[in-house]
Amino acid sequence: MQRIDPVTPIVQIDNLSFSYEQNSILTDVNLTIHNLDSICIVGPNGGGKTTLIKCILGLLTPDQGTVTVFGGSPEQAHLRMGYVPQYASFDPYFPISVMEVVCMGRLGGSISGKYSTRDKELATAALEKVDLLKYAAHSFAALSGGQRQRVLIARALATGCDLLILDEPTANIDHTAETRFFDLLSGFNEKMTILMVTHDVGFASTFFKRIACVNNKVVIHPTSELTGELIQNMYGGDLQMIRHDHRCGEGGHSHD
Repeated sequence: MQRIDPVTPIVQIDNLSFSYEQNSILTDVNLTIHNLDSICIVGPNGGGKTTLIKCILGLLTPDQGTVTVFGGSPEQAHLRMGYVPQYASFDPYFPISVMEVVCMGRLGGSISGKYSTRDKELATAALEKVDLLKYAAHSFAALSGGQRQRVLIARALATGCDLLILDEPTANIDHTAETRFFDLLSGFNEKMTILMVTHDVGFASTFFKRIACVNNKVVIHPTSELTGELIQNMYGGDLQMIRHDHRCGEGGHSHD
C-alpha cells in the first residue's frame, strides 16, 4: 500500500450529476470519504447506488461535478482501488484455479503483462487473508458461493488497494458465510477504507461508521442514527431488503 496523506480525503465528490440519456440518476451529489472510513450505501433499486461507485472507480464520467480519489482522478488511482462487482459471471466449465482468479487482481501492474514472483506473493497473501490458501489449486467453479465471494475479495486485495469497494457482496451467500464476511471486513478496515453497497441493514449497522442513502441525491447518516424505530420505518419487517417505496431527500428520510 502507498503512503496515505492524512489531510487529503480518500474520495472527494463535489456537485456530481449523472444521467443515462435523458434519465437523471444522480443529482448534485457531495460526498467526502476519509482514510479508514467505512460507509454503507443503501437505497432503492434504480436509485443510483451502483452508478455512484462506478463514478468513483472511473468507469463512468459525470455530466457535471468532480470526483477525486487520493487527490487525483479515478483513472490515476485505479491501482489503489480494489473492486468486487455485484455479479461475477463465469463459465463453470472453464478450467481456472482459485490462484489464477486471484492473480487477475495483478493485471495492469506489470509492464511485461506476465505475473511476476511479487504478483504471486501478493496473491498468496490475499488468499491467506480470506483463509482460502488451502484451496489455491482448486477449481474456482467447485467452491461454494461464500467461498467464491471470498476469492473475489482476495482478487481485489491482491491489487494492494487502499480503498476496497464492494457492490452487493452478500447477495448470494448464506447467513453463516455473511457473518464470516463481515468479520473479515472488520479486520480489513483497520488498514484500508471500505465502501460497500448492500441491502443488509442488520449487519451493516454493526459494522459501518456511516450510512449513505442514495436515491438520486445522497444523504449521509452516522450509524448511531439507525435506531430500531428508524430501521423499522425504513425497511418494514424485513431488515434484509430495502422497501421500494423508500425515499431519501435533503432533509432526511420520508416514506410514501
